Amino acid sequence: LSKEILEELKMSTRYTEEELCRWYESFQRQCPDGRISRAEFEKIYGTFFPNSDPKGYARHVFRSFDTNDDGTLDFREYIIALHLTSSGKTHLKLEWAFSLFDVDRNGEVSKNEVLEIITAIFKMIPPEEQKLLPEDENSPQKRADKLWAYFNKGENG
Repeated sequence: LSKEILEELKMSTRYTEEELCRWYESFQRQCPDGRISRAEFEKIYGTFFPNSDPKGYARHVFRSFDTNDDGTLDFREYIIALHLTSSGKTHLKLEWAFSLFDVDRNGEVSKNEVLEIITAIFKMIPPEEQKLLPEDENSPQKRADKLWAYFNKGENG
């Protein structure tokens, strides 16, 4: 772990040098080549959702974390992602959420992109739990329509 990356991560996260070094050792054990591929990331995600299909959502999460677009997550991207999703500031979490929904990375979120992400999320919800959702939210299309309407109040799209 280079001193430059260590200093950058200390500045941009709340992690101490000791914590970052421990995370790095663990990361190196799991990823000896220093990178996590999308397939590996999807496999890891799958362990957290054994009774559903998280692959599509994991693909979108991975895309949002792969900031240099090289198809892998290096340690820096991994730690930034961990920080953002667990202890980051609200505005940073919102920026990350936007990047998750901005599938084509054009700086805007379309209704189709909302539907794509909601569909991926629904695949992670076991069918028996989906049945318990309110009538106006019990399908990806209904949930996407509701979200789109909420965030576009007073707008034309």
